[in-house]
Amino acid sequence: MFDKVVIVGVGLIGGSFALGLKAAGAAGTIVGLERSGEALARALQLGIVDHAYATPEEALHGADLVLIAAPVAQTGRILESLLPWLAPHTIVTDAGSTKADVVAAARSVLKARIAQFVPGHPIAGRESNGPDAAIPDLYRGKKVVLSPLPENPQAAVDKVAEAWRLCGAIVHQLTPGEHDKVFAAVSHLPHLLAYALVDDIANKAHAGLLFQYAASGFRDFTRIAGSSPEMWRDISLANREALLGELDAYLAQLHGLRARLAAADGPGLEAVYGNAQRARRAWIEAIEAAEKPPTQESGTE
Repeated sequence: MFDKVVIVGVGLIGGSFALGLKAAGAAGTIVGLERSGEALARALQLGIVDHAYATPEEALHGADLVLIAAPVAQTGRILESLLPWLAPHTIVTDAGSTKADVVAAARSVLKARIAQFVPGHPIAGRESNGPDAAIPDLYRGKKVVLSPLPENPQAAVDKVAEAWRLCGAIVHQLTPGEHDKVFAAVSHLPHLLAYALVDDIANKAHAGLLFQYAASGFRDFTRIAGSSPEMWRDISLANREALLGELDAYLAQLHGLRARLAAADGPGLEAVYGNAQRARRAWIEAIEAAEKPPTQESGTE
């Protein structure tokens, strides 16, 4: 489908996109562009990319599609470095976890060429980072949200969507504002909470004893605290207003739970726990029923 794809950032997200396209036979050549020479060399060694470059001039020559898979705060700087070498036919997309700030950066840099930028966000990840964490099926059965701009030609949006579908993903669309409100609640707040809990435990005088007895429940709840601190710092700040609103609502919930606990209100606690259990079960059942990985019969592999 693509003669040449450029991956800016060859870690977990960008590397898995590259491997997904390779597995689907969808790209003639995949090129890595990365600030870390070590990561570039490793991506080349692992076969994630076919060629590796540290500067965009060589990397972008003849590119059909560019994926920016880097911390969102770097979006503007990366686009500035790409712009002089960006051909009129090249489509640029991103994998950032916030969208309003990314779109603002893209508009500021690309200006009249904003039509070439199709914002996106794959809803997938692992607790490990870097090229060694990349896997070809990371996106299989997972959502990818695109936030098309009014200036985007439908053909460009369709090409980006098809690239993700070829990686096994299920493509949805939200406006940048809708995206950031939704993910403040279901992604950004959970990451903040996981980081906060592990940091709190780690700072206690008897942290070693506590971690010694932490088991599967603690591991499951805090898994996402193994994610990149740099990336999640940028996401938290980029979506600060929506995240603050969700954090305030969660603090109110905690205060309510504390009051029930202090009052030894067993029925009150059980009511909250029961409602949460039912909601989670319904969510899991809906996911399992509706979000099956694409099959060959659907024509997406």
